[in-house]
Amino acid sequence: MNEAAKRYSVRLLTPAQFDLEEIAQLYRSLAGAASARRITDAIYDALEQLSRFPLSGPVMRDRELAALGYRSIVVKRKYIVIYRLLGETVFIYHIFDGRSDYPTLFRSELFS
Repeated sequence: MNEAAKRYSVRLLTPAQFDLEEIAQLYRSLAGAASARRITDAIYDALEQLSRFPLSGPVMRDRELAALGYRSIVVKRKYIVIYRLLGETVFIYHIFDGRSDYPTLFRSELFS
């Protein structure tokens, strides 16, 4: 297969699925269903990009997380998607509000 056409599997793990549902619910309650659909579509579009370019996000700044291969991408200048490429699969761990202390939140969950 042509490397440019290669696709990786993207797996949204349970915590990331919950994050996505909470984001959609927030937008739905604040601005309506169309707004919720727009933000979730933007997140899914970003995940689709990861299926083609899984190393496009920079490694996490935290040394320990970087050493474990965690990367992140920003969606709509607000949400941080934390993921890792393992083999042929991109695992999506969390989708955080970028205004939060997401590295600390993720580390505390990961290493507790």
